[in-house]
Amino acid sequence: MIRPFFRIPAAVAAIALLATGCASADGSAAPANLEKTNLLVYAVPAADSAGLYIAQQEGLFAAEGLHVTIRRAISSADVFTQQLAGKIDVSSGAYPSYIIANAQHHADFEILAAGSIMQPRNQMIMVPAGSPIRTIQDLKGKTIAINAPQNILQMLVSALLKGNGISLKQVHFVTDIPFPVMAQVLQQHADILPGPDHGRHVDAVSLPEPFVTGAEEGIGAQPLADENEGAAQALPISGFVVTKRWAQKYPHTAAAFLKALEQAQRIADTNPKAVEKAVEQYSGVTPTEAAVMAVPSFPLNTDPVLIQRVADLMTQLGFLQGRYDVRQMILH
Repeated sequence: MIRPFFRIPAAVAAIALLATGCASADGSAAPANLEKTNLLVYAVPAADSAGLYIAQQEGLFAAEGLHVTIRRAISSADVFTQQLAGKIDVSSGAYPSYIIANAQHHADFEILAAGSIMQPRNQMIMVPAGSPIRTIQDLKGKTIAINAPQNILQMLVSALLKGNGISLKQVHFVTDIPFPVMAQVLQQHADILPGPDHGRHVDAVSLPEPFVTGAEEGIGAQPLADENEGAAQALPISGFVVTKRWAQKYPHTAAAFLKALEQAQRIADTNPKAVEKAVEQYSGVTPTEAAVMAVPSFPLNTDPVLIQRVADLMTQLGFLQGRYDVRQMILH
């Protein structure tokens, strides 16, 4: 299938042409006149961030004159605080948190590029081995662990519950659980739960890959439901985000970052082995887990129509009050 070309936002496209206009002796484009060369990027350590990891592993950022440091995003609240203060250059994470930050808290986040789109079995609800929970209906009255409140996982679980006639008031969400410790939580290590949920029994968790496969291989967890269905089927999940001020201050740098990312997304979209290698290194899973995990698709353009689906679903589920037009937060 022929996929659309990765769309570089117009604001940086003209700069990209100027930046790449000078070729080196071997015919390759010389690095741009970059405003900033050392970049700090925070990313959720999931398969959705594979394009970023590939760009780093394959030296694509370095080829554009960029020195990129990638760190794990554990708390979206902490990452947002640092990024809005100018301490983080780019973050890679799920769209709902950024949309809420802009719509409700007047942040100035802009989507630099799309990152991933959900595919079958790469976002799942998992239960412990031997759990009496066999169907989605069995989740009534149960506790579900997610990584953050009002983020993509709570939205996906909520859409799945609503699609199966279950009120959100009929379940309890435990939040702020990092992905790497979700399997421990599922094994009823409830003493690690934060705040008022300390000691609470957890019945199910919502996980992205590679942590779905990690929980299966590590503790024998069982998949209960694929979140890729109904209103959320093939939903855009994550993107690469900057602040408006950052994009205005560092346009050449943004163009260089996008050029490297374009190449990496193409690799991720066509080379499963490259995705496995990237996720294995940056997510800390085993080669076996990386080889069998289900992966998202890696879009080659930033389509506002697709991303609008996320905001519209958030409104339907009560995450937003009224319609939010995502075009205002896509870098043009």
